[in-house]
Amino acid sequence: MKAYMKSFTAATLLILFLAMGIEASAKTKGSVVIIQTSAICESCKARLEKTLKATPGIMEAELNLTNKKVKVKYDPTKLSENQIRLVITQTGYDADDMKADAKAYEKLPHCCQKPEKGKE
Repeated sequence: MKAYMKSFTAATLLILFLAMGIEASAKTKGSVVIIQTSAICESCKARLEKTLKATPGIMEAELNLTNKKVKVKYDPTKLSENQIRLVITQTGYDADDMKADAKAYEKLPHCCQKPEKGKE
């Protein structure tokens, strides 16, 4: 009977630890969102990725300059997709349908500002 109880206790503890490990690993997976930006050069890429990665709740950020889309892996319990878009606009770039903050845009280096229509 003692051997049975030891085995039962050990099995129960093992199941408990496994369940905790699965739950912890599920929390670190995060969600992914892809956002269209107005970024145009390597300087934009560096600035945007650095700002996003420094934002609490964002685990990864990778901007593809070919299609101007940034892929962001984030913790949805800490921030929403719209909050990520807001970070992008406050950095000076458009984010999907949200326009860049005008003051932040003006602070961008000239190479990072969109060419004016007719002066391209």
